[in-house]
Amino acid sequence: MMKNATKISIRFFNDKEVRAIWDEENSKWWFSVLDVVGVLNTQDDYEKNRNYWKYLKAKLKKTLPELVSDTTQLKLTAADGKKYKSDVMDYNQVIELAKNFPNNKSAPFIQWFTYSDETVDAKSKTKAYALFESSLLDSIEVGTVNGLKQIHGYLFGGLYDFAGKIRTVNISKGGFKFAAAEFLPETLDQIEKMSEDSFDQIIDKYVEMNVAHPFREGNGRTTRIWLDLILKRSLKKCVDWSQINKKEYLAAMEQSVMDSTKIKQLIQNALTDKINDREMFMKGIDYSYYYEEAE
Repeated sequence: MMKNATKISIRFFNDKEVRAIWDEENSKWWFSVLDVVGVLNTQDDYEKNRNYWKYLKAKLKKTLPELVSDTTQLKLTAADGKKYKSDVMDYNQVIELAKNFPNNKSAPFIQWFTYSDETVDAKSKTKAYALFESSLLDSIEVGTVNGLKQIHGYLFGGLYDFAGKIRTVNISKGGFKFAAAEFLPETLDQIEKMSEDSFDQIIDKYVEMNVAHPFREGNGRTTRIWLDLILKRSLKKCVDWSQINKKEYLAAMEQSVMDSTKIKQLIQNALTDKINDREMFMKGIDYSYYYEEAE
């Protein structure tokens, strides 16, 4: 079973990770039981989650033997970067486990788990995963506005009617007004001409593109892929986004309008040479989309 179980995903429920691995042979996701137990118990301690799962598994064997009698085990990447065999369940088993969890916290989890794959973001994220295997990834213009439009069009095509199109309306967020639509073509042309020879130059270009915010929606997810492609070409590096805390990243990006020191520090410390690593790419997509989730 699972000859090609190499596609990894990380979902976030209340800022807690739920790891998953794709089963190509059976066309379905398997989810970490310990992660599900952790979010349902609001518990981060690995040993406590493991011990609780042992207790719960023994209890469920008496009432739901079919659920736990043949628990599947797969290798999942742990916090220390190593892979360990861990109990996993498929979609239906996770829902069944949550329904029979001995507390009253399962309802919001089930709602999130059931509907999370039907949102625009989830559908776009599935496209982003596929980008790694897509020939488009190698044909995207690196560092150009057209390349940014290519990425946005791919991620949101069929989901937004403005996918891949530069906005013609003014937008703002949290009281901050992004580049005026009237002058956006000139602004983007200037950004495209910015140098990409050093780390500082690349991040300066990234910051300016964020300030421009060329699309009505989906700017962050698009520009982070765009940034990684620039870093890959110019420095043979990419960003391990899982090393950058969500709140710190958002605060640094907000601050970067006046001072880019913090965002440069965060990205510099998260650089890796694993530019062709599939799991690194998939993990980057997970965290990139996580940054955009509402608090």
